[in-house]
Amino acid sequence: MTHQVYGRIDGPIVIIGFGSIGRGTLPLIERHFEYDAHMLHVVEPSDEPANFLKQRGVHFHQKKLTRENYKQILNELFEGTQGGFCVNLSVDTGSLDMMKHCRELGVLYIDTVVEPWPGFYGNDDAHPSEQTNYALREPVREEKRENPGGTTAVSCCGANPGMVSWFVKEALLNIAKDTGHDFNPPKTRLDWAELMRDLGVKGIHIAERDTQAPSYPKPMGVFVNTWSVEGFLSEGFQPAELGWGTHEKWIPENAGTHEKGCQAGIYINHPGALTKVHSWCPTPGPQYGFLVTHNEAISISDYYTVGEGASPEFRPTCHYAYHPSNMAVLSLHECFGASKPQAEHKILDETEIIEGIDELGVLLFGHKKNAYWYGSRLSMKETRTLAPYQNATGLQVTSAVLAGMVWALENPEAGIVETDEMDHVRCLEVQSQYLGPVEGHYTDWTPLTARWDRFKEQTDETDPWQFINILAS
Repeated sequence: MTHQVYGRIDGPIVIIGFGSIGRGTLPLIERHFEYDAHMLHVVEPSDEPANFLKQRGVHFHQKKLTRENYKQILNELFEGTQGGFCVNLSVDTGSLDMMKHCRELGVLYIDTVVEPWPGFYGNDDAHPSEQTNYALREPVREEKRENPGGTTAVSCCGANPGMVSWFVKEALLNIAKDTGHDFNPPKTRLDWAELMRDLGVKGIHIAERDTQAPSYPKPMGVFVNTWSVEGFLSEGFQPAELGWGTHEKWIPENAGTHEKGCQAGIYINHPGALTKVHSWCPTPGPQYGFLVTHNEAISISDYYTVGEGASPEFRPTCHYAYHPSNMAVLSLHECFGASKPQAEHKILDETEIIEGIDELGVLLFGHKKNAYWYGSRLSMKETRTLAPYQNATGLQVTSAVLAGMVWALENPEAGIVETDEMDHVRCLEVQSQYLGPVEGHYTDWTPLTARWDRFKEQTDETDPWQFINILAS
């Protein structure tokens, strides 16, 4: 097959971290960019990818980036060159510090999450509000305000956060068209926020169902997942967190708010992987999801705010509603039951999965047509035909990294940006070739439909889209 080349990257390409996402991103970089092959580098603490990278002619540096050495390592790799691209796909590396240094070097930068240095997660001495994605995001936004413009650094550009922000914009345009809403094409952040408000959207679920499975049962004592186990455990143990909408009339007793920053979100003093919500996806229909904290829950609510502060004119509720693969659900139960993570971790790869899809999209609710899910329904079968070395979950992430890299290369002086701020049309134009069916589905389902938790003391029959009805535990 021939693949479109989107441009040339002058200078080194440095991939930080080479787990499942790094392994899947590499062939997309090789396909879609021109670059000097001898200037492609991977920095990874494990020696596992050494032979794989050697066979592909990629320079491998078995090193772990730390607070003390990251500047030196980046300086050595980008020294004496002009330009270049840092693709940060690692864990336990300070994303903001890396981003700032790359911008000082004039090097384009992209990551899939605002990752802290070790010690942030599981810190018993920290207040719950200090362990949220809100707390991780705010310093990045402050850096953007204090140092606007300059070399482009794309923050949080994976599947979610990332791709789902582009889906929200496309979903809004579809709802506007399908409801006969008269509007001018949005050009600014305020235009998009006013369109969401005028359509009557009250909230958004990042609604996902992963049904990928191998031929064997989950082994005891092993945490099995379709993407980074470390990443899932980190976010799963963080407090549940959501963007908080202006339509909400009730707030959980164990919820907390933030006095500083955009004030677009709240947190619940309970682990996200133990907090269940009612949601909906096309294949299963109604389902439980875990309210796992994600950056996009805050960034989307913030982006679509009309007004400022804690009491704006309009703001949507937004949160993740994630039903992972069945093996991952069992792994969570085993993990929380034992009160400690399993010693052995396993990611299901493309050679093991025999069935299933990753159905990842956005569910916009409260408008004239009730609720609308828009997203990718990518199967493992199709993934094998599209790109190597990854499952469906991975390809939704790596293709978003590709789209973000293309956008950054075409907009090299955009400064620090989140995916909500990028041209969603261009990004999806690049990414859609790797997403399988991208579809929209309306549903008449609400959280009050055929509820099993009928013994719940509180519900709001006057508005099905109140969070009190969505929260299941």
